[in-house]
Amino acid sequence: MSKLTTKQFQILTDINMAWDFMVEVYNEAGGKGTETTAAPFFEYAITSSWMNKDYLHLCRFWLDGDTIVGFVFYENPVTHLRFILRPGYEELAEEMIAYAIDVFPDMNQEKEFVFSEDQTALIEAVEKRGYKLTYKNLEYRLNMTSAALDYTLPNGFHFVEPDDVEPLKLARCCWKGFNEWELGPFENWDIPDHTTDWNPHKSYTGVENNAMAPPPHSTYEHAIVIANEEGEYVCYSGMWWISENKLAYMEPLCTIPEYQHRGLAAAALSQHYKKFKAMGGKYLTGGGNDFYRKIGYDTEVYTLVYKKV
Repeated sequence: MSKLTTKQFQILTDINMAWDFMVEVYNEAGGKGTETTAAPFFEYAITSSWMNKDYLHLCRFWLDGDTIVGFVFYENPVTHLRFILRPGYEELAEEMIAYAIDVFPDMNQEKEFVFSEDQTALIEAVEKRGYKLTYKNLEYRLNMTSAALDYTLPNGFHFVEPDDVEPLKLARCCWKGFNEWELGPFENWDIPDHTTDWNPHKSYTGVENNAMAPPPHSTYEHAIVIANEEGEYVCYSGMWWISENKLAYMEPLCTIPEYQHRGLAAAALSQHYKKFKAMGGKYLTGGGNDFYRKIGYDTEVYTLVYKKV
Protein backbone atom coordinates (compact mmCIF):
# COMPACT_ATOMS: atom_id res chain seq x y z
CA MET A 1 0.00 0.00 0.00
CA SER A 2 1.47 3.35 -1.06
CA LYS A 3 1.80 6.30 1.30
CA LEU A 4 -1.63 7.68 2.08
CA THR A 5 -2.73 11.19 2.95
CA THR A 6 -5.65 12.42 5.03
CA LYS A 7 -8.19 15.22 4.77
CA GLN A 8 -10.61 16.50 7.39
CA PHE A 9 -14.25 16.74 6.29
CA GLN A 10 -15.57 20.22 5.38
CA ILE A 11 -19.33 20.40 4.96
CA LEU A 12 -19.38 23.14 2.31
CA THR A 13 -16.84 21.51 0.00
CA ASP A 14 -16.88 17.77 0.71
CA ILE A 15 -20.51 16.67 0.70
CA ASN A 16 -20.20 15.51 -2.91
CA MET A 17 -16.86 13.90 -2.14
CA ALA A 18 -18.42 11.79 0.60
CA TRP A 19 -21.43 10.87 -1.55
CA ASP A 20 -19.34 9.77 -4.55
CA PHE A 21 -17.05 7.67 -2.39
CA MET A 22 -19.91 5.92 -0.63
CA VAL A 23 -21.66 5.19 -3.94
CA GLU A 24 -18.43 3.74 -5.40
CA VAL A 25 -17.68 1.51 -2.43
CA TYR A 26 -21.28 0.29 -2.25
CA ASN A 27 -20.84 -1.13 -5.74
CA GLU A 28 -17.30 -2.40 -5.17
CA ALA A 29 -18.45 -4.28 -2.09
CA GLY A 30 -21.09 -6.11 -4.10
CA GLY A 31 -24.06 -3.76 -3.88
CA LYS A 32 -26.09 -6.00 -1.60
CA GLY A 33 -26.16 -3.39 1.13
CA THR A 34 -24.70 -5.75 3.75
CA GLU A 35 -21.09 -4.63 3.39
CA THR A 36 -21.24 -0.86 3.72
CA THR A 37 -23.42 2.16 4.40
CA ALA A 38 -25.55 3.60 1.58
CA ALA A 39 -24.71 7.16 0.55
CA PRO A 40 -28.03 8.81 1.60
CA PHE A 41 -27.48 7.78 5.23
CA PHE A 42 -24.84 10.47 5.79
CA GLU A 43 -26.22 13.16 3.48
CA TYR A 44 -29.71 12.94 4.97
CA ALA A 45 -28.22 13.57 8.40
CA ILE A 46 -25.95 16.50 7.60
CA THR A 47 -28.75 18.33 5.78
CA SER A 48 -31.20 17.81 8.66
CA SER A 49 -31.69 19.91 11.77
CA TRP A 50 -31.56 17.04 14.26
CA MET A 51 -27.87 16.24 13.76
CA ASN A 52 -25.17 17.75 15.98
CA LYS A 53 -22.74 19.27 13.49
CA ASP A 54 -20.24 20.59 16.04
CA TYR A 55 -17.84 17.72 15.42
CA LEU A 56 -18.04 17.28 11.65
CA HIS A 57 -14.50 18.66 11.31
CA LEU A 58 -13.28 15.50 13.06
CA CYS A 59 -14.61 13.26 10.29
CA ARG A 60 -11.67 12.21 8.13
CA PHE A 61 -10.91 10.91 4.64
CA TRP A 62 -7.91 8.77 3.75
CA LEU A 63 -6.64 9.16 0.19
CA ASP A 64 -4.31 7.19 -2.09
CA GLY A 65 -3.29 9.95 -4.48
CA ASP A 66 -6.60 11.42 -5.63
CA THR A 67 -8.57 8.29 -4.75
CA ILE A 68 -10.52 8.20 -1.48
CA VAL A 69 -9.97 4.88 0.25
CA GLY A 70 -11.34 5.44 3.76
CA PHE A 71 -13.82 7.60 5.63
CA VAL A 72 -14.73 7.77 9.32
CA PHE A 73 -17.83 9.73 10.27
CA TYR A 74 -20.81 9.93 12.59
CA GLU A 75 -24.53 10.49 12.10
CA ASN A 76 -26.48 10.76 15.34
CA PRO A 77 -25.40 10.75 18.09
CA VAL A 78 -21.81 12.00 17.80
CA THR A 79 -20.57 9.00 19.79
CA HIS A 80 -21.79 6.46 17.19
CA LEU A 81 -18.91 6.18 14.71
CA ARG A 82 -19.10 4.56 11.28
CA PHE A 83 -16.54 3.60 8.68
CA ILE A 84 -16.29 3.22 4.92
CA LEU A 85 -13.23 1.30 3.70
CA ARG A 86 -12.52 0.64 0.04
CA PRO A 87 -11.89 -3.05 -0.73
CA GLY A 88 -8.17 -3.73 -1.08
CA TYR A 89 -7.21 -1.28 1.67
CA GLU A 90 -7.96 -3.46 4.68
CA GLU A 91 -4.48 -2.69 6.11
CA LEU A 92 -5.82 0.78 6.88
CA ALA A 93 -8.39 -0.56 9.34
CA GLU A 94 -6.23 -0.31 12.47
CA GLU A 95 -5.24 3.30 11.72
CA MET A 96 -8.87 4.30 11.18
CA ILE A 97 -9.96 2.66 14.42
CA ALA A 98 -7.10 4.29 16.34
CA TYR A 99 -8.04 7.70 14.96
CA ALA A 100 -11.69 7.25 15.95
CA ILE A 101 -10.75 6.17 19.47
CA ASP A 102 -8.22 8.93 20.06
CA VAL A 103 -9.90 11.94 18.42
CA PHE A 104 -13.68 11.77 18.69
CA PRO A 105 -15.29 12.77 22.02
CA ASP A 106 -16.02 9.96 24.45
CA MET A 107 -18.88 11.70 26.31
CA ASN A 108 -19.03 9.63 29.51
CA GLN A 109 -17.82 6.44 27.85
CA GLU A 110 -20.70 6.38 25.39
CA LYS A 111 -18.51 5.96 22.31
CA GLU A 112 -19.67 3.11 20.09
CA PHE A 113 -18.47 1.72 16.77
CA VAL A 114 -21.01 0.61 14.18
CA PHE A 115 -20.14 -1.89 11.44
CA SER A 116 -21.85 -3.94 8.80
CA GLU A 117 -21.41 -7.67 9.21
CA ASP A 118 -18.83 -7.96 6.42
CA GLN A 119 -16.48 -5.21 7.64
CA THR A 120 -14.26 -7.90 9.14
CA ALA A 121 -10.96 -5.99 9.02
CA LEU A 122 -12.44 -3.08 10.97
CA ILE A 123 -14.15 -5.41 13.43
CA GLU A 124 -10.89 -7.26 14.10
CA ALA A 125 -9.10 -3.94 14.63
CA VAL A 126 -11.63 -2.66 17.17
CA GLU A 127 -11.67 -5.97 19.03
CA LYS A 128 -7.88 -5.71 19.43
CA ARG A 129 -8.49 -2.42 21.26
CA GLY A 130 -10.76 -4.10 23.79
CA TYR A 131 -14.17 -3.31 22.32
CA LYS A 132 -16.89 -5.96 22.43
CA LEU A 133 -20.06 -6.60 20.45
CA THR A 134 -22.88 -5.23 22.61
CA TYR A 135 -25.92 -5.46 20.33
CA LYS A 136 -27.13 -5.77 16.76
CA ASN A 137 -29.49 -3.48 14.87
CA LEU A 138 -31.87 -5.11 12.39
CA GLU A 139 -33.10 -3.49 9.20
CA TYR A 140 -35.43 -5.16 6.74
CA ARG A 141 -34.79 -4.85 3.02
CA LEU A 142 -36.74 -5.91 -0.05
CA ASN A 143 -34.80 -7.79 -2.71
CA MET A 144 -36.73 -6.67 -5.79
CA THR A 145 -35.30 -9.52 -7.85
CA SER A 146 -36.95 -12.16 -5.67
CA ALA A 147 -39.83 -10.51 -3.77
CA ALA A 148 -42.67 -8.11 -4.57
CA LEU A 149 -45.08 -5.67 -2.94
CA ASP A 150 -48.61 -5.28 -4.25
CA TYR A 151 -50.71 -3.38 -1.73
CA THR A 152 -53.41 -1.02 -2.99
CA LEU A 153 -54.82 2.11 -1.41
CA PRO A 154 -57.94 1.65 0.71
CA ASN A 155 -61.09 3.48 -0.35
CA GLY A 156 -61.17 7.17 0.45
CA PHE A 157 -57.49 7.88 -0.20
CA HIS A 158 -55.49 8.90 -3.26
CA PHE A 159 -51.92 9.52 -4.35
CA VAL A 160 -50.95 13.16 -4.88
CA GLU A 161 -49.15 13.89 -8.15
CA PRO A 162 -45.57 15.13 -7.49
CA ASP A 163 -46.15 18.42 -9.30
CA ASP A 164 -49.27 19.08 -7.19
CA VAL A 165 -47.69 18.60 -3.74
CA GLU A 166 -48.20 21.63 -1.49
CA PRO A 167 -45.19 22.19 0.82
CA LEU A 168 -47.14 23.53 3.80
CA LYS A 169 -49.59 20.61 3.78
CA LEU A 170 -46.68 18.18 3.54
CA ALA A 171 -44.94 19.96 6.41
CA ARG A 172 -48.06 19.50 8.54
CA CYS A 173 -48.25 15.80 7.65
CA CYS A 174 -44.64 15.14 8.63
CA TRP A 175 -44.95 17.24 11.77
CA LYS A 176 -47.93 15.20 12.90
CA GLY A 177 -46.25 11.96 11.90
CA PHE A 178 -42.95 12.64 13.69
CA ASN A 179 -43.11 15.51 16.15
CA GLU A 180 -46.60 16.37 17.41
CA TRP A 181 -46.63 13.82 20.22
CA GLU A 182 -43.52 15.46 21.70
CA LEU A 183 -43.59 19.12 20.62
CA GLY A 184 -47.28 19.91 20.37
CA PRO A 185 -49.63 20.83 17.51
CA PHE A 186 -48.19 22.09 14.24
CA GLU A 187 -50.43 25.17 14.34
CA ASN A 188 -49.01 26.26 17.70
CA TRP A 189 -45.38 25.78 16.78
CA ASP A 190 -43.12 28.68 15.84
CA ILE A 191 -42.40 27.61 12.28
CA PRO A 192 -39.78 29.83 10.59
CA ASP A 193 -40.78 32.15 7.76
CA HIS A 194 -39.08 29.92 5.21
CA THR A 195 -41.81 27.28 5.58
CA THR A 196 -42.89 27.81 1.98
CA ASP A 197 -39.49 26.44 0.98
CA TRP A 198 -39.84 23.51 3.37
CA ASN A 199 -38.38 20.21 2.27
CA PRO A 200 -39.63 16.90 3.67
CA HIS A 201 -36.15 15.61 4.48
CA LYS A 202 -35.84 18.29 7.17
CA SER A 203 -37.38 18.06 10.62
CA TYR A 204 -38.35 21.12 12.67
CA THR A 205 -37.27 20.14 16.16
CA GLY A 206 -36.86 23.48 17.87
CA VAL A 207 -33.11 23.59 17.25
CA GLU A 208 -31.69 27.07 16.79
CA ASN A 209 -30.47 27.89 13.30
CA ASN A 210 -32.40 24.98 11.85
CA ALA A 211 -32.81 26.26 8.29
CA MET A 212 -31.09 23.80 5.96
CA ALA A 213 -30.67 23.50 2.21
CA PRO A 214 -32.25 20.53 0.43
CA PRO A 215 -29.85 17.59 0.13
CA PRO A 216 -27.94 17.94 -3.16
CA HIS A 217 -28.64 14.35 -4.21
CA SER A 218 -32.27 14.18 -3.09
CA THR A 219 -34.85 12.86 -5.56
CA TYR A 220 -38.10 14.38 -4.33
CA GLU A 221 -39.79 13.53 -7.62
CA HIS A 222 -39.93 9.89 -6.47
CA ALA A 223 -41.56 10.59 -3.09
CA ILE A 224 -45.09 9.31 -2.41
CA VAL A 225 -47.75 11.49 -0.77
CA ILE A 226 -51.16 10.09 0.17
CA ALA A 227 -54.20 12.32 0.89
CA ASN A 228 -57.65 11.62 2.30
CA GLU A 229 -60.96 12.65 0.71
CA GLU A 230 -60.68 16.14 2.22
CA GLY A 231 -57.25 16.62 0.64
CA GLU A 232 -55.32 16.37 3.92
CA TYR A 233 -51.94 14.70 3.51
CA VAL A 234 -51.87 11.69 5.82
CA CYS A 235 -48.90 9.56 4.71
CA TYR A 236 -45.50 10.43 3.25
CA SER A 237 -42.71 8.19 1.97
CA GLY A 238 -39.51 9.94 0.93
CA MET A 239 -37.27 8.28 -1.60
CA TRP A 240 -33.64 8.52 -2.70
CA TRP A 241 -32.92 6.75 -5.98
CA ILE A 242 -29.23 5.91 -6.47
CA SER A 243 -29.11 4.64 -10.04
CA GLU A 244 -25.44 3.60 -9.83
CA ASN A 245 -26.30 1.21 -7.00
CA LYS A 246 -29.74 0.19 -8.32
CA LEU A 247 -30.84 1.16 -4.82
CA ALA A 248 -34.15 2.70 -3.72
CA TYR A 249 -33.41 4.20 -0.31
CA MET A 250 -36.59 4.98 1.63
CA GLU A 251 -36.25 7.91 4.06
CA PRO A 252 -38.34 9.13 5.80
CA LEU A 253 -41.68 7.33 6.19
CA CYS A 254 -44.53 8.58 8.35
CA THR A 255 -48.29 8.27 8.72
CA ILE A 256 -50.40 10.60 10.85
CA PRO A 257 -51.25 8.54 13.98
CA GLU A 258 -55.04 8.47 13.49
CA TYR A 259 -54.52 7.01 10.00
CA GLN A 260 -52.07 4.29 10.94
CA HIS A 261 -52.86 0.57 10.54
CA ARG A 262 -54.99 1.18 7.44
CA GLY A 263 -52.48 -0.02 4.83
CA LEU A 264 -51.34 3.43 3.68
CA ALA A 265 -47.60 2.89 4.23
CA ALA A 266 -47.76 -0.53 2.56
CA ALA A 267 -49.50 1.04 -0.45
CA ALA A 268 -46.85 3.78 -0.64
CA LEU A 269 -44.01 1.25 -0.55
CA SER A 270 -45.77 -0.81 -3.21
CA GLN A 271 -45.75 2.23 -5.48
CA HIS A 272 -42.01 2.56 -4.89
CA TYR A 273 -41.51 -1.12 -5.68
CA LYS A 274 -43.41 -0.98 -8.96
CA LYS A 275 -41.59 2.13 -10.13
CA PHE A 276 -38.06 1.07 -9.29
CA LYS A 277 -38.52 -2.54 -10.34
CA ALA A 278 -39.31 -1.19 -13.81
CA MET A 279 -36.19 1.00 -13.63
CA GLY A 280 -33.94 -1.96 -12.87
CA GLY A 281 -33.84 -1.49 -9.10
CA LYS A 282 -32.49 -4.34 -7.00
CA TYR A 283 -33.05 -3.29 -3.40
CA LEU A 284 -35.66 -1.23 -1.56
CA THR A 285 -34.69 -0.28 1.98
CA GLY A 286 -37.00 -0.23 4.96
CA GLY A 287 -36.43 -0.10 8.70
CA GLY A 288 -36.21 -2.26 11.78
CA ASN A 289 -39.92 -2.28 12.61
CA ASP A 290 -41.60 -5.68 12.21
CA PHE A 291 -44.08 -3.94 9.90
CA TYR A 292 -41.64 -4.42 7.01
CA ARG A 293 -41.34 -8.17 7.52
CA LYS A 294 -45.12 -8.51 7.72
CA ILE A 295 -45.72 -6.80 4.38
CA GLY A 296 -43.13 -8.91 2.55
CA TYR A 297 -39.62 -7.53 3.02
CA ASP A 298 -37.50 -10.63 2.61
CA THR A 299 -33.94 -9.70 3.65
CA GLU A 300 -32.53 -9.06 7.11
CA VAL A 301 -29.52 -6.74 7.31
CA TYR A 302 -27.70 -6.24 10.59
CA THR A 303 -25.32 -3.59 11.87
CA LEU A 304 -23.04 -4.57 14.72
CA VAL A 305 -22.42 -2.15 17.58
CA TYR A 306 -19.18 -2.41 19.58
CA LYS A 307 -18.45 -0.71 22.89
CA LYS A 308 -15.71 -0.77 25.56
CA VAL A 309 -17.08 -2.94 28.35
